[in-house]
Amino acid sequence: MAENGTLHDAFIDELRDAYDAEKQLTKALPKLAKAASSPELRAAFEAHLEETRGQVNRLEEVFATLDEKVRGKHCDGIEGIIEEGKSVMEEDFDDTTMDACLIAAGQRAEHYEMAAYGTLVAWARVMGHTEAASLLQETLNEEKAADKKLSSLAESGINREAADLAHPNGNGQNGNDEAPAKKKASTAKKPARRR
Repeated sequence: MAENGTLHDAFIDELRDAYDAEKQLTKALPKLAKAASSPELRAAFEAHLEETRGQVNRLEEVFATLDEKVRGKHCDGIEGIIEEGKSVMEEDFDDTTMDACLIAAGQRAEHYEMAAYGTLVAWARVMGHTEAASLLQETLNEEKAADKKLSSLAESGINREAADLAHPNGNGQNGNDEAPAKKKASTAKKPARRR
């Protein structure tokens, strides 16, 4: 009968997943940078690409501190997020809307990574892997900073400019304030369909 896995086994599995995710992102980030029309957004993606390469190296250091072989395990989660980003890049959006969508795609990846690294840091700490926890915390801090940078770019004008292009009359309104409210109210009053 096989032994049950331990938290240490789950930790190593998650490290391998994170390692593969970072490797996938080193291939995806240049595409996001190339698709960006905003020079600031392009620079943010390029800067995070360099950080991501450093994060791959840092994960290799983590494996070394644990006397584990450096090996990735295919990360389906980041693969799906990258695929969503690719499909956005295939859309026929104006440049500013594309930039807003690229920010959203980048933040999906950042949030996924923040969740993964937050777990890894917590597990490393509780198991007494102090050096690994410190290295992983450094990466978590970088992921949070990258997310904050993307939010800053979105909030400093990209989202507003895209919204203004979508709704030139301002305030996100389409010039007919009552129709959407009436439609919403009428659909809310429909009884549930019975079978």
